[in-house]
Amino acid sequence: MAANTTNISIRMDADLKAQAETLFNELGMNLTTAFNIFVRQSLREGGIPFKISLNQPNQETIAAMLEAERISRDPSVKGYTDLDELFEDLKK
Repeated sequence: MAANTTNISIRMDADLKAQAETLFNELGMNLTTAFNIFVRQSLREGGIPFKISLNQPNQETIAAMLEAERISRDPSVKGYTDLDELFEDLKK
């Protein structure tokens, strides 16, 4: 270990850690190297080096989801279990 290094402890879900180790090993590095790359890039960019968002749907998407839910509960709307029947009705 180099003279200017220090140890840190990070809590992480065991399955998540295993997946990350597999990925980073395929990339030719270990978890420590990957974490160091992340920290160095964060310092270069002055923040997290990727976009972090809640992925909340916009108003148009929310409206479409509500409409789809309403349609799915409407007994007067015909449903399909046969793709050929659906396409035949679409041709009409």
